[in-house]
Amino acid sequence: MTAACPTPHHEDDVVLLGHGAGGRLSAELLDALVLPALDGPGGPLEDAALLPGHPGLVVSTDSFVVSPLFFPGGDIGSLAVHGTVNDLAMRGAWPLALSVALIVEEGLPLAELRLVLQSLGKAARDAEVPVVTGDTKVVGRGAVDKVFVTTTGVGRRHPALRPSAGLARPGDAVLLSAPIGLHGTTVLSTREGLGFESDIASDSRPLHRLVRALAPLGAQVHTLRDPTRGGLAAALNEIARDSLVAVEIEEAAVPVPEGVAAACDLLGLDPLVVANEGCLVAFVAAAAADEALVALRSLPEGRAAVRVGEVLADGPAGRVTLRTLVGARRVLDLPLGELLPRIC
Repeated sequence: MTAACPTPHHEDDVVLLGHGAGGRLSAELLDALVLPALDGPGGPLEDAALLPGHPGLVVSTDSFVVSPLFFPGGDIGSLAVHGTVNDLAMRGAWPLALSVALIVEEGLPLAELRLVLQSLGKAARDAEVPVVTGDTKVVGRGAVDKVFVTTTGVGRRHPALRPSAGLARPGDAVLLSAPIGLHGTTVLSTREGLGFESDIASDSRPLHRLVRALAPLGAQVHTLRDPTRGGLAAALNEIARDSLVAVEIEEAAVPVPEGVAAACDLLGLDPLVVANEGCLVAFVAAAAADEALVALRSLPEGRAAVRVGEVLADGPAGRVTLRTLVGARRVLDLPLGELLPRIC
């Protein structure tokens, strides 16, 4: 009898949905194919990159294929703005300008496209960032699902902030600015008609003002990350890997809304791997943790900020552990494949 491997077998040289999930398969695709082909730089893979020759400027780009286009708390238009603004913010940058590219399916009602663009424009104005250029392409029916949006942003770093995924240090406090799991469970519930969207809404929102509130702490802010695809688990594992540190978080300290917990329990999901679009995780020097929490809580989007863990003084580099409600410890791995497709 031949034993079967319990993990997905993917040696057929095809792209899987899981390659875009932000977990282990995404990392494999980047390491084996994307970065070698593009002569990608070594070092941490950040949410936004420094512009060569202009260390005060950062750039980030992202594509949004969320289904459905509209969901409680947001839509593909506002999500595209928030996602790129937040990626810039995670490098300590204030957004200066956005570009927007649309790929539109033939047959999409103009009324739907108008709503998407109106929402995108409003989100950009609310975030105080102009849309300065863009492009529109139309493809045949079935070539895309209604509309895909790609946004690219340029931002200027705050002089006092230099956060990086590779700068977490032993002793750091791990802070979370808001409850987790709202975006992913809302989108999934709306798409599948599960009914949870009547109790929850996506947390999609810009986070650059939260980051600016942390600026007085300067170099004591070591790492910032918005836990989108792959959720908090993916973000923590990426930071632990790039900083070569061991991280431990307390399950009891991680805020999970009741509606999210109910949805995840029904679907067999771990809230720690569910996508978010309106919270950040911050690694700050332990001595600055209380001041950082006060700064985060000073703004509406950070009023529920909490300390959820720490960087251990010793332990296997790159490992993330979770202290459970009963006091046991378990390893919190990168999610393997695509649990919730088309979330962003």
